[in-house]
Amino acid sequence: MFFLKELPSRATLETYAKTYKQMNVEAVQAGLVLMRRASLLEREIEAYFADYELSQLRFHILIVIDREVARDSLTMTEILARIDVSKPVMTRTLSGLETQGLITIMGDEKDKRLKHVCLTKMGKDKLHAVLPGYHALINHMMQEGENVL
Repeated sequence: MFFLKELPSRATLETYAKTYKQMNVEAVQAGLVLMRRASLLEREIEAYFADYELSQLRFHILIVIDREVARDSLTMTEILARIDVSKPVMTRTLSGLETQGLITIMGDEKDKRLKHVCLTKMGKDKLHAVLPGYHALINHMMQEGENVL
């Protein structure tokens, strides 16, 4: 999360650049704008997902399972490889999604250590209800450019 509401002016950055010779004013300014815009977008997305009783993590889990066109499930290990969270966080989140009725978790017939995770109809329906607004938020942020700040 980026907390600056007001970014430093170009003049401020140029002043710093006189002291810190390795500083590229254009790159730092572009990076600060990017971080601010990403933070605003993240906040909007979190608020949007809350209306659907989701979080970004829960949404990402649903979408990584859904985007596997040749399969109807992924193992927990495969999901962990696609999403950057710890195993305990993943375990708790999957449990919550299962409680919500959005996924099912099944053991593997051959390897009892494996857990297969698949979307339920309710999970697919929720994901496909959320996607249009999610894409609209991203589209809006990208079209508005720096006017969003």
